[in-house]
Amino acid sequence: MPEWLVNLLDRLNSTFIVDGRWQWFVSGLGYTLLITLFAVILGFVIGVLMALMRLSKSKILKAISGTYIDVIRGTPTMVQLLIINYIIFASANIPAWIVGSIAFGINSGAYIAEIVRGGILSVNIGQTEAGRSLGMTPKQTMISIVMPQAMKNILPALGNEFVVLIKETAVVGMVSNIDLVGAARKVQSLTYDYLIPLLSIAVIYYVVIKIISTFLSKLEKGMRKADKR
Repeated sequence: MPEWLVNLLDRLNSTFIVDGRWQWFVSGLGYTLLITLFAVILGFVIGVLMALMRLSKSKILKAISGTYIDVIRGTPTMVQLLIINYIIFASANIPAWIVGSIAFGINSGAYIAEIVRGGILSVNIGQTEAGRSLGMTPKQTMISIVMPQAMKNILPALGNEFVVLIKETAVVGMVSNIDLVGAARKVQSLTYDYLIPLLSIAVIYYVVIKIISTFLSKLEKGMRKADKR
């Protein structure tokens, strides 16, 4: 057996097999997906609220949502995470994955707000007028007519935001070793091998994102088929 192969197998053994270190990567992947899922849910709630505020006739609501979107989109995600972890929740005994979910949810909310706003504006004004002509209130028209059509338009963009979030959660490793990056760092601290752990999590990220992207692509194609007359 070639020496380079023996060396590679030895490094893989040290990274995954010794002391059951593969469990760190499995746990890290679980936390990565958990943080992403809750961040998307929180971000969606915030995003819809901010989008509606920005489309409202109130100057105050527009100013609040506009400021939020501008500040969040204009500052680095890592800085936001550090502020939330070390300042806002510094004295609170909150699990790291919850802090990460809140940080990424707030960050994602700014981007989802613009996605939702664009989706609402993409719905033909005639749809709103039709609802009003049927005697529906502006709220009923928005909930029953506009939002369902807008959601269908923005679903691909929301899927893309989910994929982006999976990669962005890698910075959680800067405040806690619970995610994939944290698993790699723990292995590196024991083996002093930086290449294999980093390549390993890169492959894991790629496979997970590829699976999700394929699913989202099929979902989008199915939606386009449903639109055909």
